[in-house]
Amino acid sequence: MQVQSYLFFDGRCEEALEFYQAALGAEVTALMRYKDAPPQPEPAAQQGCGPGQMDPEKIMHANMQIGETQIMASDGMNGGKPDFKGFALSITAPNENEAHRIFAAIGEGGQVQMPLGETFFARSFGMVTDRFGVSWMVIVPLLDIG
Repeated sequence: MQVQSYLFFDGRCEEALEFYQAALGAEVTALMRYKDAPPQPEPAAQQGCGPGQMDPEKIMHANMQIGETQIMASDGMNGGKPDFKGFALSITAPNENEAHRIFAAIGEGGQVQMPLGETFFARSFGMVTDRFGVSWMVIVPLLDIG
């Protein structure tokens, strides 16, 4: 069994995917736009769920791989104000240099919540919210992860 994150970027999914590709080396392994979907049956269309209800160029579903992790993403309802609350994505770096690189890249245009530094539980740990509002924790564990 696996549990995977599904992030709804509310109209900014393509921008987010490009950002994560540059910042984290994410690989987009699937991408479907609303224009690619078949017509919806009448009940779904009436609820505003059909592809005709959305900008056809927006992303209905995408999958990206970061390291060994799959993260799914979508433009969602495309209202323009994504709201990511109550969780954070944690990324484990192999060493302090890589942690600093990741922290700086993911934090570009975002906001540092806790500066990256040594803690009692990690060689390096920090928290940052990226430009899309997604919270990240970057950690280098006390023990080697090789």
